[in-house]
Amino acid sequence: MKKYLSSLFIGIMGVAVAQIPTGYYDGTGNLTGSALKTKLSSIITNGHRDMGYGTGSTGLWKAYQTTDRDTYYEKDNTILDMYSENPAANPVPGVSNDPYEYKYGQASAGGNQCGSTNQNNEGYCYNREHSLPKSFFGGQSAVPMANDANFVIPTDYFVNSKRGNLNYGEVGTASQTFLNGTKIGTSKVDGFFGTVFEPINEFKGDMARMHLYFITRYENQLNDFYNLNVTGNPFDGAKFPGFQSWYINMLLRWSAQDPVSQKEIDRNNAVYAYQGNRNPFIDHPEWITSIWGPALSVDDASFSKNLQIAPNPVRGSVITVTGNKDLKQFSKAFIYNLVGQNVQTIEKPFQNGNTITLKNLPKGVYILKTGELNTKFIVD
Repeated sequence: MKKYLSSLFIGIMGVAVAQIPTGYYDGTGNLTGSALKTKLSSIITNGHRDMGYGTGSTGLWKAYQTTDRDTYYEKDNTILDMYSENPAANPVPGVSNDPYEYKYGQASAGGNQCGSTNQNNEGYCYNREHSLPKSFFGGQSAVPMANDANFVIPTDYFVNSKRGNLNYGEVGTASQTFLNGTKIGTSKVDGFFGTVFEPINEFKGDMARMHLYFITRYENQLNDFYNLNVTGNPFDGAKFPGFQSWYINMLLRWSAQDPVSQKEIDRNNAVYAYQGNRNPFIDHPEWITSIWGPALSVDDASFSKNLQIAPNPVRGSVITVTGNKDLKQFSKAFIYNLVGQNVQTIEKPFQNGNTITLKNLPKGVYILKTGELNTKFIVD
């Protein structure tokens, strides 16, 4: 398969910059591959505070007060559940397009938080979802993994329970589809033929970077996790690369297809304030390529291409953009290179027409993203 031309872009700095503490990543200069991964493991292990799983309003329940509020889509401060969020804007201003929404906090305080009460439908309550199933690393007693807000997220209880310990993947034939388009079904990814759970495209990069964080933060325990012999676990039994090839290749592709968003940057900062460590692949998405190499081609039929760019390839500085939605609703557009760095941000891109002027982009492959819409284009 064709590979990304990512080596052209390593030197380009991102525009959207996270609030990285001065000196946090000291010692990473000139490192690549397993050496960079091991150095990052040391950095994000130091200072990591285990805040507990939590009861009532403690532990992860407390984390979600600041880490997972919707100030990006409906902007109503409800819990941002990536298993139920519909990122498409509602044409009626002020009306949510989500199938349901959750208020933060316990029921006694007017919230929709829940624990283990059996529910038989979506939209009843949210709980805590280990985006990498806890059975793969030893269960609820395995700490600090089980309590790590960098990959334990709030989600709908029912969808969470239906996922169980299924791997993330790409579905060929769906056996169940949830209200925002998340689905369960047979895998169509080469190398794994079981049942998988597929998030919507808007959040695939988020999930990928969480899982790459996991195998970096906990690289010294990966062999122990592998030796638990839990059916379907994606580990390869080694510190590097950390996941089996089918899984790591998919995660690299997802991360390239769905670049780092402002939501992820803000969440990373909030998790750092809460438990004292960061996800380095949100701060420096180019390190994903530096460690694991280029992803496979972004030309994947499972990832929607709902913007069109003309001309493509681009041979000048002006492109015309069309899409399957009214583009005037989007206040910003972003251009990313294929190591995930933001190389251009355009404010109010479509208020006076559908053209965008590119700013001195070198030859290569890029992704244009606005709202939930995206497409790939080539500068020739």
